[in-house]
Amino acid sequence: MALKPVVTLVGRPNVGKSTLFNRLTRSRSALVADFSGLTRDRHYGEGRMGDIPFIVVDTGGFEPVAKTGILHHMAKQTEQAIAESDVVVFLVDARAGLNAHDREIANLLRKLAQTVIVCVNKAEGMSHTSAVAEFFELGLGQPHAISASHGDGVGLLIEAALDSFREPASQTTEALGDGDTFEPTDETEHRIKLAIVGRPNVGKSTLINTFVGENRVIAFDMPGTTRDAIEIEFERDGRQYTLIDTAGLRRRGKVFEAVEKFSVIKTLQAIEACNVVLLMVDAQQDISDQDAHIAGFVVESGRALVVAINKWDNISREQRERIEREYERKLRFLSFAKLHHISALRGQGVNAVLRSVKSAHAAAFSKLSTPKLTRTLEDAVAQQQPPRRGIFRPKMRYAHQGGQNPPLIIIHGNALDSVSDPYKRYLESKFRDVFELAGTPLRIQFKSSHNPYVDG
Repeated sequence: MALKPVVTLVGRPNVGKSTLFNRLTRSRSALVADFSGLTRDRHYGEGRMGDIPFIVVDTGGFEPVAKTGILHHMAKQTEQAIAESDVVVFLVDARAGLNAHDREIANLLRKLAQTVIVCVNKAEGMSHTSAVAEFFELGLGQPHAISASHGDGVGLLIEAALDSFREPASQTTEALGDGDTFEPTDETEHRIKLAIVGRPNVGKSTLINTFVGENRVIAFDMPGTTRDAIEIEFERDGRQYTLIDTAGLRRRGKVFEAVEKFSVIKTLQAIEACNVVLLMVDAQQDISDQDAHIAGFVVESGRALVVAINKWDNISREQRERIEREYERKLRFLSFAKLHHISALRGQGVNAVLRSVKSAHAAAFSKLSTPKLTRTLEDAVAQQQPPRRGIFRPKMRYAHQGGQNPPLIIIHGNALDSVSDPYKRYLESKFRDVFELAGTPLRIQFKSSHNPYVDG
């Protein structure tokens, strides 16, 4: 099977790279808003033109002359994406016109072996000639006028980008925007989709870089460096993963910037879209209400969960005892999740984390046989009957599985509306022990039989 061509989108901030990425992948995966500098890391997606599947890479605003700080790290990410690509689409802004920043990027791109195509975005309502005229000066060949937001010219652009990858016998061309028959491919069916979440600066990006063995996402000592939810494909011991590095969640009162409001939405969407969540906590800070809020959202979403307390190597014994007491007090409701003490920077404990992730994923998708569920229910009731409510005692007859991720157990019987929460937790504990459901929330639903004489 031939490798898919890689198309990388580059350009200065706010020229429409993420809008074009979303159109090419037929998704809303990249953040899009009228603010510059939203994208910071590489962001991968998949699409297809006719019979040619390809990978498209969104990059942060390119600052090739930056030598320090976050702009320097963003430039390094873009340079690495360019090195991995087969075709570079260089976006410029038709309405802003050619500027010195565009020239700096063009000077770098002219030295590349890869094919470079100049894409003049935001050209809606302008004549093709006037939109592209000044961009010939960049010396990178014929510019293509498009409107990423409206789809105008996008089909012709990607057709030109992939022209050298077309099979000689293939005559299929499908436009993007001028018909929009572009379909993304999906090869993630059997992967574990793992979202890594937590407050800003707890080491999420560092852990991902440790997993994959390269500086795949920016790990920079400034809270809130990651704004997008970035997906990275990864393999360990024959198991396929999609790692999702998410923006750190702050308390609502501290989410001032519109950019950070977008990031919170992306993080919550990542939790809902994944199979397993890895919640990271900073050992050097107190466990906060925000950690509990994040954990609560994970549990409410029904996602399998593993917890990692990071930076464990940098604290004293007294600090370790303190944070363990805090964990027990504030995150007691996560007793079903495996807890690990790690150092993402040094790689300590990270293999054990992945083993727990696999176990949690397996538990979330467990198939629970009806006979074994019913026997477990009968044993639990024999050991401790549900308390009476008035003159009635709930009577439980049988149980069966109603769903996965998280596992749902449906219990049938009479007068089950009066089952107390403590007794429900007791049953949950019994089912967990028998079926080894560590790492996943468990839902129990009661269904009472209808009494045909109740209305008589």
